[in-house]
Amino acid sequence: MGIASPSRRSFLSAASAGALVAATGPLLGACGNDGGSGAGGKVTLEFWNIATTEPQKTQYPKVVQAFQAANPNVTVRMTALENEAYKAKMTAQTTSGKLPDIFVSWGGGVLKQQVEAGLVEDLTRRAADLSATLNPLSMEAYRFDGRLYGIPYDMGMVGFWYNKRLFAKAGVKQPPATWSAFLDAVRRLKAAGITPIALAGKEKWPGHYYWSYLAMRIGGGAVFEQAETSRDFSAPVFVDAGRRLKELADLQPFQQGYQGAGYPTPGGQAALMGTGRAAMELMGQWAPSVQEDAGGDLGADLGFFPFPTVEGGKGTLTEVFGGGNGHALRKGAPKEAMDFLRFFLNAENERMFVSSGAFMPVVKGAESAITDPNRKQVAQAMTGATGFQLFLDQAFAPAVGQQVNDSVAELIAGRATPEQVTRSITQAARTQ
Repeated sequence: MGIASPSRRSFLSAASAGALVAATGPLLGACGNDGGSGAGGKVTLEFWNIATTEPQKTQYPKVVQAFQAANPNVTVRMTALENEAYKAKMTAQTTSGKLPDIFVSWGGGVLKQQVEAGLVEDLTRRAADLSATLNPLSMEAYRFDGRLYGIPYDMGMVGFWYNKRLFAKAGVKQPPATWSAFLDAVRRLKAAGITPIALAGKEKWPGHYYWSYLAMRIGGGAVFEQAETSRDFSAPVFVDAGRRLKELADLQPFQQGYQGAGYPTPGGQAALMGTGRAAMELMGQWAPSVQEDAGGDLGADLGFFPFPTVEGGKGTLTEVFGGGNGHALRKGAPKEAMDFLRFFLNAENERMFVSSGAFMPVVKGAESAITDPNRKQVAQAMTGATGFQLFLDQAFAPAVGQQVNDSVAELIAGRATPEQVTRSITQAARTQ
């Protein structure tokens, strides 16, 4: 993901199409109509999102209801889908050429593909005043050839969320700053009878975070831009990233049965972390809220540290990997759709989203409202970032991003070598 995200996501989990939740209306049978205009000036907007976990599951209907109260001529039909089901449904809708009026987007290669197909509204002019109030970094994933095609509402980074109590129990006195120190911490945790890392192996995207960050720390923040341009992932930096990840996997740091584990599901990655049954998870800014929604809350025992540097590598801690959530509009969407995006980011809603702990702010200055020390650390890292890389399964074309997820999952499971991973991704890139 991305920013599955992330959430990714967004950012953020795998499930079947049966996990769809329609908050204010049925799943669309058709999208991309005449804008939903009806008799008497009435307008119906189709709004697809991924708000299936708290607090978004409760917040989004409130925003929709408030918008409708202020705009009685508009009806917003909201459809919330779990992350992986959402991506699958949007792929089908993109193929059919019919997108909903308003839809969640993580930007990057997926959105670019929709833009190139002529399916997405250019918001450069319509959102000029709104975009001027947003953090410039948050908009980069939605900008192509100088034109803006999406409006972000959450942007953050992936890092390690850890259990301070379990670290202390294992004798790990401080968060590791280097890869060798990280591996030593994993060994100490295992020796103390503690599961070092929770991983949603079934969903694959959480695993690609490790390989991606290792490549950045070894080769520097620009390695993926260069590889995407050349369509070649066979450089030594990527092989080395695979070898480092295999070094970690060989320590068997993940929970038993991780290959069948989901992310927010009962017994999944977030639940294991939140209930103190694992010491770490590598996840985005949404991690604490998903842990809580999955039944766990570490409170003051929860800490955060950035992905460690690799000794001898060119990368720095200020080069971050992550993403967030945003909204895009289908080509020809009615003006009320843009009105809704403005309303979504008004001061009252921004305060609600930020104070809930679910999102990192994108409005300039709003980070000052954050009181949680972990979230402050994420916000400060984003503000001071010297480089940024969007989740690979969003930054690249869908087929390439999926190959990254699949190949890295095979590497972690011991079914592929570092060299095989780079060959598979390169082949996928060259067939685009």
